[in-house]
Amino acid sequence: MTNSGAGINRIEWVVVDHSTPLPERSVAIIARRFHWQHFRMQQFFEFIGNHIILVGTFVIFLTLFIRNEMNRGGKGVSAQQLVDLVNRESAVVVDLRDKKEFDQGHLVGAVNIPYASLETRVVELEKHKEKPVVLVCRMGQHAGAAGNVLRKNGFTNISRLTGGYMEWRNQNLPVVRA
Repeated sequence: MTNSGAGINRIEWVVVDHSTPLPERSVAIIARRFHWQHFRMQQFFEFIGNHIILVGTFVIFLTLFIRNEMNRGGKGVSAQQLVDLVNRESAVVVDLRDKKEFDQGHLVGAVNIPYASLETRVVELEKHKEKPVVLVCRMGQHAGAAGNVLRKNGFTNISRLTGGYMEWRNQNLPVVRA
C-alpha cells in the first residue's frame, strides 16, 4: 500500500511465481498479509476519527451494559467470601438446584428453593430479608436472574456464588448429603 500525492491509498499486489523457491514465496505472502492488516487498521482508526460521536456513544453504552450485567442479581462472591459471610454475618445460602441434585450434595445449612419455583416460594425467605442472602446454582448461570426476583421482592443484600456449586466442589469444600 502506498500513499499517492493526492492522499488516496492504493494497494500494490505482490505476484508470486510458483517457480520461486518456497522461502521466498512465504515471505511474499506474509508481506502481502501484513499490508492488508496494516491497511485494515488504518481504515479502523480513520473510521473512529471520522465518527467520534458514534464511537463514543457505543463505548458509553457498552460500559453501562457491562456494569449492569455484572451487578445483575447481586455481586459475585468467591467460595472463601461465602464462608466469611456465613460465619461473620449469618448469611443465608439459597440453593437453586432441583431437589434431586440438592439431595446428592449441598452446602452446609443451605435452603433448597429450586429456581423454577423461586417466585412462588420467595415467601419462605421473608424472615431472612435483613440478612445477607447468597444464591447458589449448579454453575452460576441462574443466580443472576434469581437475584433479580429477590430484589423485586424487597431483598437488598444479595450475592451469588461465582462458579456455583461446581466451583465449591472443585475447591474440595465440605458438602452435606441428604
